[in-house]
Amino acid sequence: MPADVGAVLVTGGASGLGAAIVAAVAERGGTPLVLDRNPAARGVACEAVDLADPRAAEAATGALLGRHGGTLDAVVTAAGVDVPGAFADVSAPDWERVIAVNLVGTAAVIRAAIPALRRGRGRIVTVASTLGFRALGDATAYCASKFGVVGFTRALASELAGEIGVTLLVPGGMRTAFFDGRDEQYRPGDDAQLNDPHDVAAAVLFALSQPSGCELRELVMAPATDGSWPP
Repeated sequence: MPADVGAVLVTGGASGLGAAIVAAVAERGGTPLVLDRNPAARGVACEAVDLADPRAAEAATGALLGRHGGTLDAVVTAAGVDVPGAFADVSAPDWERVIAVNLVGTAAVIRAAIPALRRGRGRIVTVASTLGFRALGDATAYCASKFGVVGFTRALASELAGEIGVTLLVPGGMRTAFFDGRDEQYRPGDDAQLNDPHDVAAAVLFALSQPSGCELRELVMAPATDGSWPP
């Protein structure tokens, strides 16, 4: 594998899986660039943005690339949110924000990055979920957004074939702060089998490191005993 993965834009790169990907890119000699509402790790270029606003997401992507000289080798859309609960009980703004961040924000960032990726025949890794294939009660917004990411990514891979590599990452549950602040019924139990986000980040780097002309189209990373896969 090449030692340097180049410049990699990571959404949600200030925490969770995104932060693990940022660390993995830096360890491989690459240059992580972050879009997030919160500051990224010290020394990492970061543009503050709420990815629920697609026009702001596009502008922030352009600004970040401009600061980096307009060059880009890959985009990884790791940002994701959820508000679990029965459909009738989750407020419309909360429900729509999950769709906005997870699906619309993903598309907005990729749209803004495509010109730079085309110049360097770069790569895209979108982050879906095992709940992008398996429906679960009290998760209508999250399932809708991740089912959308699956469809969007598959269509995009067909559209960009031969120009930009596209990989769909399908992770199962991970040990991150994603579940913090939830009601107990929506949090994994103490005995839950969850992946280390750094292991999932290593899989992302594997996808980004494929030789030219070879693409890892879809990649599932789930705990060995995860009951959510296969769907």
